[in-house]
Amino acid sequence: MHGVPSGAPGRPGRISRRIAAVEPSATLAIDAKAKALRAGGVDVVGFGAGEPDFATPEAIVEAAVAACRDPRNHRYTPTAGLPELREAIAAKTRRDSGLEVTASQVLVTNGGKQAVANTFATLLDDGDEVLVPAPYWTTYPEAIRLAGGVPVVVPTDESTCFQVSAAQLEEVATERTKALLFVSPSNPTGAVYPRRAIEILGHLAAERGWWVVADEIYEHLVYGEGEQCSMPVVVPELAERAVVVNGVAKTYAMTGWRVGWMIGPPDVVEAATNLQSHTTSNVNNVAQRAALAAVSGDLSAVAEMRAVFDRRRRTICSMLSSIPGVSCFEPEGAFYAFPNLTGLLGRSYEGRRPRTTLELAEVVLDLVNVAFVPGEAFGAPGYARFSYALSDEDLEKGIERIAKLVAGSAD
Repeated sequence: MHGVPSGAPGRPGRISRRIAAVEPSATLAIDAKAKALRAGGVDVVGFGAGEPDFATPEAIVEAAVAACRDPRNHRYTPTAGLPELREAIAAKTRRDSGLEVTASQVLVTNGGKQAVANTFATLLDDGDEVLVPAPYWTTYPEAIRLAGGVPVVVPTDESTCFQVSAAQLEEVATERTKALLFVSPSNPTGAVYPRRAIEILGHLAAERGWWVVADEIYEHLVYGEGEQCSMPVVVPELAERAVVVNGVAKTYAMTGWRVGWMIGPPDVVEAATNLQSHTTSNVNNVAQRAALAAVSGDLSAVAEMRAVFDRRRRTICSMLSSIPGVSCFEPEGAFYAFPNLTGLLGRSYEGRRPRTTLELAEVVLDLVNVAFVPGEAFGAPGYARFSYALSDEDLEKGIERIAKLVAGSAD
C-alpha cells in the first residue's frame, strides 16, 4: 500500500473541508481553561462565561421533577415541540415584544444555537451573503458558513456605541445579500439600539428584500434608558421575511437546560422542522416541561437578576475605566462589558509584551489568574469581553488584579 495512510490525522479527506474550517468557540475555550485551573486549586477569576450566575427558579425545577415521573415524557414527542409549549411561547412573545404569532410559527430547538443554525440552514443557498455587524457572537459566522453562506462583516466601534448604520450596510450590500443579522441587546458589547435606529434599518431591509434574523435572547436584560424593540414589530412589513430566535437561557437562568426557539413564517418553520427531524428530533421533554413553566410564569425572577446585573454593570465599567490605558463603553443591555484595551498593548508585563488582545488575555491569565475573552473572538481586535455574571466579590477582585498588573507594567 502506497502513500499516506487514510487514517493519518490532519491529512486530506480525513475531515471534511467544511467542518475543518470551523473555528472552536473561543468563549467556551476560555471558560474551560479557567475551570480546569480552578479544578487544580488555582484561584481563577473567570469573566468568560455567558451565563447568569443564578440558580434556575425553584418552580421551574419542580416542574421538571414532576415531568420526570410522568410517563408521557419518556417517549418521542413532536419534532417542533410540545404543542402546549409552542402555544405558550407564542403567547409569551405577544406579551413581551408585541409580535403577533401563532403556535404553528414556533419551532422549539436545543438552545438558541440550534435556532440560529436551523435558521441559516433553512434560508441560505451556497454563496448567499449575510450582513453581520461586528462585534458579533462567535457562533454567527460559523453557522452561516456551515449553511453555505458568506458572512459579510460590518465593523463598528465605541464611537457609534457599537451600532451599525444604514449607510454602512448599503456600502457593503451586493446582489448576493440575502439577510441582515440583527442583535439588540448585543452579545458581546451590551449595545441596545434605539427604536428610531431599528426603524431605519428595518425599512432598509424591507426595501431591499432582505431577510432579517433577529436574535432577542437578551430581551429582558436592559438597563437605564435602554429599550428593547423587536424589529418586525417596529417595521411590520418585515414580518414575512423575519425570523426571531430566542430561548429561556438568559431570562430564566436556564443555560444548561438547552431550550430555545425560532419564530418565523409558516413555510420557513415547516422547512426548519423537517431539518430538525433529521438531526436532533424533539428537544428533551423534561427540559420542555421546565421551559413551559418558565414562559408561562411571571418575570419576577429576571427582575431580581436585572437589578443585580445593573449594579455590577456600573461597578465593572467604573473600575475598568479607572485603569490607565483602558476605556469602557457603558452597556445598556445583556451582562457584558466590552472595553477598549489597545492602551495596554505593547507594554512589558514581567518581560512579556503582548501585541494583541489575544496575547494580552494569555498574559493576564498566566500572571494574575484572570480570564476574559479577547476581542479577536468577536471580530473586534483591541477589545475584550468581560461577563459580569459573577459575584460582586469576584468581579472586584478580578479587575483589581488586572489594575495591579497594569500598574506594575513598563513601556
